[in-house]
Amino acid sequence: MNSGQPLAPSPAPRNATRSHQYIDRRTGQVLDEHLYADRLIQFLYSTAREHSPNVFRMLTGPRMSGLLGYLNYDLMLGARLTGNQRFLRKLGIDLGECLDAAQLTTARAIFERRIRYWDVRPMPVDNRIVVSPADARVLVGSLNQHSRFFIKEKFFHFEELLGPHKRNWLERLSGGEFAVFRLTPDKYHYNHCPVSGQVVDFYTVSGRHHACNPNAVVHIATPYSKNERVVTVIDTDVPGGSQVGVVAMIEVVALMIGQVVQTYSEHAYERPVTMRRGLFLRRGQPKSLYRPGSSTDVLLFEPDRIRFDGDLLRNRLHRTATSRFSLGFAENLVETDIAVRASLARRLGD
Repeated sequence: MNSGQPLAPSPAPRNATRSHQYIDRRTGQVLDEHLYADRLIQFLYSTAREHSPNVFRMLTGPRMSGLLGYLNYDLMLGARLTGNQRFLRKLGIDLGECLDAAQLTTARAIFERRIRYWDVRPMPVDNRIVVSPADARVLVGSLNQHSRFFIKEKFFHFEELLGPHKRNWLERLSGGEFAVFRLTPDKYHYNHCPVSGQVVDFYTVSGRHHACNPNAVVHIATPYSKNERVVTVIDTDVPGGSQVGVVAMIEVVALMIGQVVQTYSEHAYERPVTMRRGLFLRRGQPKSLYRPGSSTDVLLFEPDRIRFDGDLLRNRLHRTATSRFSLGFAENLVETDIAVRASLARRLGD
């Protein structure tokens, strides 16, 4: 059985003009990412967007995005993937960690798979350690313009991200830290709670369904605050909480993601409860499911409450990895592959 990290996919062939690389957290190696439907995304976000804006808006709207998801995951890909364990291995999907692996006979079932996370995604014991909400590629940064890791309005517009009329959360989280988690199509698509605490706000903000492919992110200014998203605000400064202040978890839909299904459970995946204000969330437990495809989580923290793990900060500034974010935004923005429930940050002062 593996050590808690998902299996790393095989490095893709190098291409100087199209390569997108990330850091494997286990080994520190620089790996090439296979970008699914990359040519289609490049066409959609360059040629189609420029010459056929109405078609572009239609394709990135919720109805067409849902239809594309159905065609891609329930019909065409489903027929190709059935029983194709070599394809699963190429994606880095380990059937040995999956529950009911014999039932993974369609693309949708594969992308919505459940795993024995309590065995294969170990979690730090200390409740004050913030953990990753997903198997994902993560970038960490700061909203404080005096920080070395300050990133200004490249992935999202801060005031837009939380939605209108949320001045209280904007004031609490302004100048704090953030982390962006990009879930690629091969990833386990359940989100888990990054902290323990009480839900003090929960709501949906309507928007588009832009792709989270790096090429699309570079072409569309602040896409994560333009897509439809679900916002959960958690107060961790309560008895039994992680004691890292208010944390906002934003689950962002993407192209072919039909919905974010809230599935919070304290017993594996059983007996999920309704997400609501007043609900106490336990760190590391399943919270929600993306149906299906690729998508993004964003975590926002109050100023001076947490510090990110040193390797994530160092990796972001990696000088030799070829990242489309670095090339597109003209600064070092290199992602790290991180496992759900792995250490992300610690309470400041610990």
